[in-house]
Amino acid sequence: MKIAIIGMGKVGATIAFNIVMKGLCDQLMLANRNIEKAEGDAMDLQHSLAFCQHSMQITSGAIVDVEGADIVVISASVPTSKTMSSRMELGAANVTLFKEIIPVIAGSNPDAVLLVVSNPVDALTYLTTKLSGFLPSKVIGLGTLIDSARFRVLLSQIEKIHPDDLRAYVLGEHGANQFPVFSQAVVGSESINDNLLHRELFNKVKEAGFTVYHHKGYTNFAIANAACEVIRTIAYDEHRTMPLCTYFDEWQGVMDNCFSIPVVVGRKGIIRHLHPALNAKERHDLQSNAVKIKSNMSELFDMGS
Repeated sequence: MKIAIIGMGKVGATIAFNIVMKGLCDQLMLANRNIEKAEGDAMDLQHSLAFCQHSMQITSGAIVDVEGADIVVISASVPTSKTMSSRMELGAANVTLFKEIIPVIAGSNPDAVLLVVSNPVDALTYLTTKLSGFLPSKVIGLGTLIDSARFRVLLSQIEKIHPDDLRAYVLGEHGANQFPVFSQAVVGSESINDNLLHRELFNKVKEAGFTVYHHKGYTNFAIANAACEVIRTIAYDEHRTMPLCTYFDEWQGVMDNCFSIPVVVGRKGIIRHLHPALNAKERHDLQSNAVKIKSNMSELFDMGS
């Protein structure tokens, strides 16, 4: 199993560290515009192997050096600003960046599953699917997997139950246009009710990323763990269910869009879409948010053209 990471900023470096600590591959390739940064990260991680149970080959280089990977993690991004209040603010510049790098990555890694971590992840997943020419099943955006995890953690603090025992999905955009699926949220087969307290928790989830960002200037630990959850599922063909961003022709009546829906993931990428029975409010949220997501993407691609 060969994994490549494109973009060795704080998120990319933390993903690389987690991959090494969890022994998720035999070959790890780190690529960055600043090659010295990638080389430094590779050396530092190589020095960690003596403390790991699973050895691996760790190399570094430029994006053009990435070839024959089974999984390519794309965390490359333009720098963020201290005053950023929306992931869409990165959009136009990252669209330009992706138009440059995605054809190169796709051409040299034709059998890879592409995992998009960079923001705005929904728009960039859509763009990556179009630019790569890959099947939509082979291009995955991390999407609301992290939002769903944050939701479960907050719910667990109220319910006094381990977050891994809670089943509660957040779907839609990794951003303002997301919504919780309370109708299917359960713990031990007991429903998690849609009430004022739980809605307040969800509102915190929508702002959680920026809360961390404004405290420390970036987010990296949770997002890296979420990425490694997807990586492990692909590498070991685990067929696990996750809310992840994917382009689809149609889902629950929404046409030609790209955002997080429940999917099954394995070695070939997204194996199937799941179709939970949504209640009336959730169907309304889905339809209204889908329109906003599509509008945002259309505006963004016009800006980045």
